[in-house]
Amino acid sequence: MIKKRYILRTILIIAGVILAMTGTFVAEQYYRWHICNFRAKDDMEHSYNIYSGATVDSVMQLLREDYEISSETDLALHIRYFMLNKPEPGHYVFPAQIGDREIIERLKFGYQTPVRITWNHFVRTREELAGKVTNHLLMDSVTLLQYLEDEDFLAPYGLNKETSRCLFIPNTYEVYWNITPEGLFKRMQKEYNVFWNSERRAKADSIGLTPIEVAIIASIVESESHNPREMPIIASLYINRVRKGMALQACPTVKYAVGDFKLKRVLYRHLAVDSPYNTYKYPGLPPGPIRCPAPASMDYVLNAPKTDYLFMCANPELNGTHIFSSAYSNHAAAAKQYRHTMDTIHWETK
Repeated sequence: MIKKRYILRTILIIAGVILAMTGTFVAEQYYRWHICNFRAKDDMEHSYNIYSGATVDSVMQLLREDYEISSETDLALHIRYFMLNKPEPGHYVFPAQIGDREIIERLKFGYQTPVRITWNHFVRTREELAGKVTNHLLMDSVTLLQYLEDEDFLAPYGLNKETSRCLFIPNTYEVYWNITPEGLFKRMQKEYNVFWNSERRAKADSIGLTPIEVAIIASIVESESHNPREMPIIASLYINRVRKGMALQACPTVKYAVGDFKLKRVLYRHLAVDSPYNTYKYPGLPPGPIRCPAPASMDYVLNAPKTDYLFMCANPELNGTHIFSSAYSNHAAAAKQYRHTMDTIHWETK
């Protein structure tokens, strides 16, 4: 009887030990798999760009540079059991503590972390736009520039190389790091259509302009002034000139034609530059925007007040405002006074 009790107790002890060991093993596996097997050495999140052709070993080696791995054995077991054979390329951001499951699943199925791309209305040229957009992408600026200038590719979007910048409305967007040029254009078209909703398109139609023409005028308006009180008036002035078939005679377009955006004064020799962007030489709108206009600037054009202004001149008081005129004689008087002020400053600074 005593012997049977001893055997039973021994069996229970052994069973208890086995259960405890099993429980510990399961708990450890759960912890390593679901909660934490990777702990950042600096307690910070880390980001990685995984290129096509990367191997599981090469990616894990990258992670080891930033993370302490509590159990390499468990990691190897999980990688093998859950069949992570090849990591998907992309941009990944991992937190300071992370379990094997999240890393393996994200790498296996390509669950990337989006990157932010941003540019503002100070971007002028296609080259500058391509550089800004691709700053945090796998795509290089040369590739994007080729698409921005490819007439055949742009045709289905209703664009050409001069108007392709209109699709890229300044803002901050989240996209995947390895997005293709085709994917990027589709995304920008989606954002473009969000801005150019039925209400804005109706407003553009009511003033006899297309969305592209609104963007071109807006790009000139914000190059003339950053004063939100004046910008709608400037927009009205240029709309009036377009309707009358007049030359816009906008100095910022001459600077764009010359290619010198820091030009302080537009001189007669600059006005003689033969370029479709020289609105002193060619009437009507230039073939494309002279910068990527901000959404607010396009709204200034769409909501421009009705005026009879046809002329504008920088205020001779040099306070950053303009003098608007309906008659050329008034404009000529203001322009003469402004030139006198500038000439005086020129000689005083010599």
